[in-house]
Amino acid sequence: MRGETSIRPCRAASLAKDRAMKSDTVRLQQQIPARWGVPNTAGVSIPHELTFDDVCYDIEDAPILKNVSLTAPSGSVTCLLGPSGSGKTSLLRIAAGMQRQTAGRVLLDDREICGDKIFMPPEKRGIGLVFQDYALFPHLNILDNVLFGLRHLGREARMEQAGKMLNRVGLADRASDFPHNLSGGEQQRVALARAMAPRPGVLLMDEPFSGLDARLRDMMRDETLGILRETRATSVIVTHDPEEALRMGDQIALLNEGRLEQAGSGQDLYYKPNSLFAAGFFSELNIFAGRVTQAAVQTPLGRIEAGEFSNGDDVVAAIRVGAIEIAKSSGEGSGVPGRILSMNFSGDHNHLNVGISGYDTPIRTRVAVGSEVIHHLQVGDDVVLTPKKHGAFVFSAG
Repeated sequence: MRGETSIRPCRAASLAKDRAMKSDTVRLQQQIPARWGVPNTAGVSIPHELTFDDVCYDIEDAPILKNVSLTAPSGSVTCLLGPSGSGKTSLLRIAAGMQRQTAGRVLLDDREICGDKIFMPPEKRGIGLVFQDYALFPHLNILDNVLFGLRHLGREARMEQAGKMLNRVGLADRASDFPHNLSGGEQQRVALARAMAPRPGVLLMDEPFSGLDARLRDMMRDETLGILRETRATSVIVTHDPEEALRMGDQIALLNEGRLEQAGSGQDLYYKPNSLFAAGFFSELNIFAGRVTQAAVQTPLGRIEAGEFSNGDDVVAAIRVGAIEIAKSSGEGSGVPGRILSMNFSGDHNHLNVGISGYDTPIRTRVAVGSEVIHHLQVGDDVVLTPKKHGAFVFSAG
């Protein structure tokens, strides 16, 4: 009896510990988003090339879009990038037929769908649209929301196609639920399934990830991009997040105050920006005004090649915060001497402000946390700074 009495409390404690561990595991699993359905099961669309030809859009004589010409190639992902008010959503709504441009044309392949004398109704364009707020019908369950865009098909075909899309986004088991029962990420998946179920040749998405928390956003981007690649629909995604555009877009179209600032691959816009606005949209910059002499411009961090600018031209030199090497001063070697004024930790990087003799504004630089040099630096240290050539740009001062 003594043995039993001494064993039972231990066994009870062990069982309680096991239950607690299982409970913690369940809670952890609930916090980790489930991956979506089996790839390559969503079906394939017939993609179309989408072209904006000199599109203008005004509201009460206030210009919103100014002569925008852009082509989204067939089967590609184009990200419309820019700050709030730059005209991104207006361009998307014009393509969908929800707004009519003031001037210019929109074409699908070589067919004009809206222009001076033509306006094809939205339902006849074969274009899918995912709204920023998802716009699910609250009185319809998830299955009926997806079925809504398939009314042109027979019942069996509708059910089959809707079932495939819900399976593909991993929500077949929630088909009878209503939107208010779903999380924001799940509602986004339903909105994507509804837009993709008719297999549109073009899919438009208006900031689809902006309402999601950071924990979900990366997974949702990756899974959504997987479906877009799988279905091959030409996709245009509005975003104000440059990292998102770089990760998702085959092409990035950067808008600024209603004008197309620059369009091209992510590498083109990042490494070959054609304006100070374009360079600054992708990273923080140290900016210096100067004048070209002997094919270069003098900055507090040294001379920068001026490229195509001529001697005497007034220019602006810009050096990316992440393109400045920093090392503890040894009293020897090259580099611009300075002193660390502040250091701030932000997770992956430490952000430093460095004072330079003869220049009132601190130089900003950034060092990866895993870098060897960061372990040897602290506020007050004397350092040397060396800009990297690939992160330095010169633009017209005008």
